[in-house]
Amino acid sequence: MFSFEYKLNQNKMTKKVVVIGAGFSGLSVASVLAKHGFEVEIIEKHSISGGRARKFSEQGFTFDMGPSWYWMPDVFEQFFNYFGKSASDYYELERLDPSYSIYFGPGDRVDLPADEQAIYSLFDAIEPGSGLKLKRFLEEAAFKYEIGIKKLVFKPSKSLLEFAEWDIMKNALRMHILTSFHSYIRKYFNHPKLLRILEFPILFLGATAQKTPALYSLMNYGDMILGTWYPKNGMYSVVEGFEKLARSLGVKFSFDEEVKAFEYGNKTVKAVVTDKRTVNADYVVASADYHHVEQKILPAQYRMYDEKYWDSRTMSPSSLIYYLGVNKKLDDILHHTLIFNEDFEKHAEQIYEQPMWPENPSVYLSCTSKTDLTTAPDGMENLFVLIPVAPGLHDTDEIRQHYFDFSIKRIEDTLGYKFKDDIIYKKFYSNRDFATDYHAFKGNAYGLANTLRQTAIFKPSMFNKKLSNLLYVGQLTTPGPGVPPTIISGQVAAKDIIERQKKSK
Repeated sequence: MFSFEYKLNQNKMTKKVVVIGAGFSGLSVASVLAKHGFEVEIIEKHSISGGRARKFSEQGFTFDMGPSWYWMPDVFEQFFNYFGKSASDYYELERLDPSYSIYFGPGDRVDLPADEQAIYSLFDAIEPGSGLKLKRFLEEAAFKYEIGIKKLVFKPSKSLLEFAEWDIMKNALRMHILTSFHSYIRKYFNHPKLLRILEFPILFLGATAQKTPALYSLMNYGDMILGTWYPKNGMYSVVEGFEKLARSLGVKFSFDEEVKAFEYGNKTVKAVVTDKRTVNADYVVASADYHHVEQKILPAQYRMYDEKYWDSRTMSPSSLIYYLGVNKKLDDILHHTLIFNEDFEKHAEQIYEQPMWPENPSVYLSCTSKTDLTTAPDGMENLFVLIPVAPGLHDTDEIRQHYFDFSIKRIEDTLGYKFKDDIIYKKFYSNRDFATDYHAFKGNAYGLANTLRQTAIFKPSMFNKKLSNLLYVGQLTTPGPGVPPTIISGQVAAKDIIERQKKSK
């Protein structure tokens, strides 16, 4: 191995970029760079694009493996608009109405309507006078969304000075960064059902409501005002759209190959791919797991962090997932259904505060066949069952089976009928699969938690200060977890590389 510190070859007109991983952040950065004349190759260890957003099909059932919520449609649209395109050029969207249902117990169900006025009426019906309070709450959330999603998340987070813009500074107090989400929403609402409806979108941000900044009420705006959508043929159709765009721009895809090491020279970096070949490049962008690339591929002298640092990070949850094919139609569930237990806070505590396999967890269901009949054979259902769990847990077949039995009983008790014997296909997926398939740190599913101490410049840096041509994108760096933020992450990294090249000419 030799030094990574080198001078770019100024005589070379086209700069080569290797992107590790074809998840959303990798596809995003690749397309933007290709648009600006870079030669881009994505190296992906799996046989298809998508990363955690891959899909698979068995026995006539088609499952999106990871992300199932299409929120913040404006982020996707903004991305495609940058290339003179629209999301509708690649896939068809349908707004779900109701957006989702929540069961607080058997027979105790609330459906969240898509219509804004209907949401206010729903809140009034549960807690008189809360409709007007929700309107004010969402107006504040809209302001945070405008600043947060349109400005803050597009900062590369190299320095606090990036956030010294006047409109950000003058409205800092309105962002409620130093107020907890837990206390903030209780200034508006009292009824436990309303509190759970508002708290559920932040469950996957990686902390309890007590430790999540109230800034993230912007998620409620994304949920209730911007709406919940479904891309026809599943979330993977979005991946296919991103890949199609990338290919049209000249991005090269190398599947079933994995970067195992780097070799560094005076004018090139070589990515050693599955011991088969090396790829020369001027820049490397890691869309793969940040911890894995830095701690397992990168030589120690070039690492920004050590294992002690990584172990001190607060991670978002992992997930225990069951992909099920059911040989009958299931009544009383929607495309998205949440089944809360009576002690939702205890479940959150056993994810974040005292990590352990949960005693009595809440359950999330995604049944795409309610909206899209192509995802299951006629008369059957495609059912995705998910329990959020702490990362880093010892994951055994016995534990998976225990929670499978628990989940099915919880669903059956809630719906009031049996269907376990009608399950004709099942696949289990959890912590150890995330670790194996994605080298996910501690088997996490969603990345780094969005706590105050892990926001903006306090996240692992997108830039390796020891190696000027190594960048990281995705859910373990700026701006954070979730599909829209990882898309933005790729755009931010690409912009930085483009600006460097402009300055070097």
